[in-house]
Amino acid sequence: MKKDIHPKMVACKVYSEGQVVMETYSTKPEMTVEVWSGNHPFFTGQQRFIDTEGRVEKFQKRFGQSYRRK
Repeated sequence: MKKDIHPKMVACKVYSEGQVVMETYSTKPEMTVEVWSGNHPFFTGQQRFIDTEGRVEKFQKRFGQSYRRK
């Protein structure tokens, strides 16, 4: 490795909503994040499923068979 070309690694605190959520190493001493595994709906079990029923029918109604013509 070449000397003096790499940034210095420092202990980093990651904040979300004003609270420290984890500590890691980075080139910056502090980071602020909006979403992390502690408040993401997929990991907290509060995931909402979007109703996708009827999307194919809506597409076929709109375009019919015209999208298959060559």
